[in-house]
Order: sequence, then C-alpha cells, then structure tokens
Amino acid sequence: MRILLTGTNGYIGMRLLPLLITNGHEVICCVRDKNRLSIDSETRKKVSIIEIDFLIPPDSSKLPKDIDAAYYLIHSMSSSTTDFEKKEEIAAKNFNTYVENTNIKQVIYLSGIVNEKNLSKHLWSRKNVEETLYKGKYNLTVLRSGIIVGSGSSSFEIIRDLCEKLPLMITPKWVNTKTQPIAIRDVLNFMIGVLGNATCFNQSYDISGPNVMTYKQMLKQYAKVRGIKLFILTVPVMTPKLSSYWLYFVTSTSYKLALNLVDSMTIPVIANDNRLQEQLNISPMSYVKALELAFIKIEQNQVVSSWKDSMVSGRFEKNIQKYVTVPKRGCFKDQKKIKLKNSESALNRIWGIGGETGWYYGNWLWKIRGYFDKIFGGVGLRRGRTHPDELFSGDALDFWRVLVADKKEMRLLLFAEMRVPGEAWLEFDIDRHGVLHQTATFRPKGIWGRLYWYAMVPFHYFIFDGMIRRIAS
Repeated sequence: MRILLTGTNGYIGMRLLPLLITNGHEVICCVRDKNRLSIDSETRKKVSIIEIDFLIPPDSSKLPKDIDAAYYLIHSMSSSTTDFEKKEEIAAKNFNTYVENTNIKQVIYLSGIVNEKNLSKHLWSRKNVEETLYKGKYNLTVLRSGIIVGSGSSSFEIIRDLCEKLPLMITPKWVNTKTQPIAIRDVLNFMIGVLGNATCFNQSYDISGPNVMTYKQMLKQYAKVRGIKLFILTVPVMTPKLSSYWLYFVTSTSYKLALNLVDSMTIPVIANDNRLQEQLNISPMSYVKALELAFIKIEQNQVVSSWKDSMVSGRFEKNIQKYVTVPKRGCFKDQKKIKLKNSESALNRIWGIGGETGWYYGNWLWKIRGYFDKIFGGVGLRRGRTHPDELFSGDALDFWRVLVADKKEMRLLLFAEMRVPGEAWLEFDIDRHGVLHQTATFRPKGIWGRLYWYAMVPFHYFIFDGMIRRIAS
C-alpha cells in the first residue's frame, strides 16, 4: 500500500515509520520541514518526503493522487495554551481538502479517550478533530488512546522525572484521578492492525492497557519497579496554574504542555469497550510491563523517538532552517581552533556532547545557566538528548537545537533555545587538515544583548577554552 504518514517527526510517527517500511508499504513522509526529518540516510532512500504545513491554505498539487491510506498524527497541544483547539480544527479541515482529490480509502486518526460528559480543552479538541475528519471523503478509523507509556513518551518522562528527583511529593488532588495507560508497543500494534481492515472503516475504538489506576498509583508503581522509596502527600490547595508551574520546574516538560496536561488530568480517562482487542486478537500488556520494556530500551540505547525532539519542546515552532546560515555582520564571536591528533575520536566526542555526558568542561556552570534559563521561562537543561551518540538535524540537545549534523563533513551546528537577548550559535567543524574550529556566535538585540555578551565574556573564556581542549584530548 501507498501510505501518507503525517506528523512523521513526532513521537508516534517516528515509531510507526520503520514498521510500515518493514511491512513492505511505500511511505510518503509528510513534514513541515524536510531538513529536520530525523532519519538516517538509508531510511531516506526508502521513503518519499513532502513538505506541508496543514495550518496554511491547502495546495493540493503537493500530494500525489495515488494514496491508499493515511495516518493523521497532527496535534497542537504543546504549541499553545490558548488557541490550540482552533489550530487543530484548521489542520483537520485543510487535511480533508488536501486528500479529497486523491484515491485515498482510509484515514487512521490517533485520538484520546473522550467518554466523560465534561471534557478538558485538550480532549474536547481531540473529539472535535474526530468529528471534522468524519466529514472527509474517505473511511475513517479512530483509535482513542489513554496515556501512552514508553521510552521517550511525555507521560513516561514526566513520571520518571518526578519519581527520580522527588522522594517526597506534595501533590494536587488530581493525582487521584483515574486513568488507563497503554504501552507504546500496543498502540503501534493497533495502528498496524486496523490498516486496510475494512471491518474497521468508519469506526471509533477505545484502546487501553488492562490496568485502571490513579496517577498516584502510577507514580507509586514506577517507584516500586525502580526500587525507589516514594512518599506522596496530597493537598487540595494547588490550583491548575500552580500545578503547571510545579511540573514545569521539576520535569523536562514545557510550560505550554504542562498547563494543557494538568487541565486534562482532572478528567478520568477510562476505556468503555475492548472490541478492537478481540477483533485483532491483541492482549495489551500491563503498566508494569510497559515500564520494564521502556527501561530495557533506555539501557540498550535504543530509544527510537522522544517527545523532547519536537519543535514545540523549545522556543521555535517552525522556520528553524532560516538560522542555518550563521550571520557574519553585527555579531560577537568567540573563535578557537586546535590541531587534532585523532580527528575520528574528536568527532565522536563532539557527537556525544550534552545530555548525561555534559559539555566536557565547567559542567556546573552549564547547570547554573540551565537553572536560570528555566526560571526565566526557557527550556533549561532537562531535555538532555535522545541518543547517546547519534544526532540528527532538528534534535533537541539540552537548551540547543541541532541545525546541522553532518558527520561526513565533520560539522555540527547548534542554535540556542535558551532565553538570551539575541540569537546564539555554537559550531564545531573539523577541516581537511585535522584542525578543529569551535565558534560561538552571538547576534545581540539592543543594548541588553551587548551587555549580556560582555558580562559572559569571562565565563566564555574558561568554558570554551576548556571544552575544545577536552574534545581534542
């Protein structure tokens, strides 16, 4: 089958893509920016890539006519705290316009469980998108999922941050809300199972794991699996806004995502039926099993995708490629170079920078900078990195975004997503003579930008000098 995969760069899309390829399907990857599609060169040879932003007026000529099916994986919850519902409705309507002149037979939409009368903005938006997609000229299959648990998922990473960092938690009353989590592996099995299955056309299904539990029980169960002592004190005085700030400062989540998550966590998310389980003969795994599999992937460095690599985890939602060309005028620069004894080992150290490895010199200063960034609304250092030794354009790397990661050309270009009064780049480049060039570029905005650079010059001298020497050592 020829399949259109929207949201390819997302957490689910990156997991679904290799399964579709393995099953022999021809996949058309639909992304807003093809330059930041985080797949290796071999995978790129096996797929087609088209650029479409479903929030702008449709240009139907961009889509090939001979499409058999599509996965609709477009969400905007992390991009806004006010109008994400409007954005999601516009995207769904534009999607219908895009595909109305194709031969598409089925669209598969991954939604959320919406069985309560009073829904959060997030869940109401999911239901509204479902109703919009049902108006399309195709057969729709809706999979309504509970909280997804897997290495790199936002829910798993938030639970992980909370339990690993806070042995004593003072929590709001929404931790007693019931939910029904599902493992990412089971979600993918359902998504593959309904593809081309005529009995699933124009049907909506709840999909979930076997365990109905409160968020508090999820935290406790995580602690038990990890062998951590955890004490939770629930208080009724935490407002949604205060709870959002609490999640934002303790976990790696963005404030926008935290606010929308807290809004949804007050609503029970429990499946009403298991028709699809019986129909596809799938027995979803328990919450504990999902946790254990997530840690196996983490320990084996096999995390395929992470929500933190999405553009909305940082400051910029789109047009990141306009920063690929580093400006030369009106900028301050810190340039250093060093002759390498072994270019290959230095390149590997560059590709392993950040995350748990750190920045090779003055890590405590980097951490302090991360704390201040978080206080002023930035991303801080908690995003880390998805892979310990691989980098792709578009990846998050602590409070940087990877613009260029070309190992063949021995060049890594990072753009700062930290809060600074200007724009900042950090570049590593090894030339053909085996010389490592390390360049920090800052384009200030106004007088505060200039004062910021001069204030940081003493720190830059020690940090950047120590960093390049450690990379070369």
